[in-house]
Amino acid sequence: MEQWKNRVAVVTGASSGIGAAVAVDLAKAGMITVGLARRVERVEALKKQIPEKLRVNLHAMKCDVSQEEDIIRVFELIDAKFNGIDVLINNAGLIRDTALIDQDNSEAIRDIIDTNVMGLVFCTREAYKSMEKHGRNSHVVHINSVVGHKVLCNIDQPSINMYPPSKFAVTAITEIHRQEFIRSKHHIKVTSVSPGVVGTEFFLPQHRDLIKLGPHLLPEDVSNSIMYILGTPPHVQIHELTIKPFGEMF
Repeated sequence: MEQWKNRVAVVTGASSGIGAAVAVDLAKAGMITVGLARRVERVEALKKQIPEKLRVNLHAMKCDVSQEEDIIRVFELIDAKFNGIDVLINNAGLIRDTALIDQDNSEAIRDIIDTNVMGLVFCTREAYKSMEKHGRNSHVVHINSVVGHKVLCNIDQPSINMYPPSKFAVTAITEIHRQEFIRSKHHIKVTSVSPGVVGTEFFLPQHRDLIKLGPHLLPEDVSNSIMYILGTPPHVQIHELTIKPFGEMF
């Protein structure tokens, strides 16, 4: 991580779970870290987890990644204030109890696509503007999921049917970004990280207790994998990393 010291990282969905763990670890590693979230006060509270002399590295900014105008505004502000963006962690995401054949789910389905897909695309686009302008080695990490590669269905359980398609989109988008970054002639890496079950508040309330009873990762486990990815030398690009808890049955 020495190559990223004093460089600028942006983490979306930094108020809890994986995003919070990554924001803390990046700040501890010496990166100027901007945590984006709607609950900005929770990002500010993360400073308590950082050694006092390094707390200055963490900055909280309010942003709703489902709103394109909000993304454009915040990324322009970050570029101007911190002289560029070098690392983007696209972590923001949501899950809803949905069924594709239920006409009452239209709003929930749009929320998932606007956040998990369009938010990721627009955040990357705006970060790329900064990366292109400053011309430094950069890295984009998309937080994907194991269900972005294989649809897991259980007809006896509540449906989250729009979540896997949104993550399958991230799998495809990662490859498209890889090709576009190569064509851009800028040294920008992109990596998809696909965790299995992670014990966070991300899941629906009715599922959280069940998750804790079975094999599950901690947010810190996923963050550690991201630190490894960012620590690779310039000639190494990890395109896809899948991380599962030992004993996970799918």
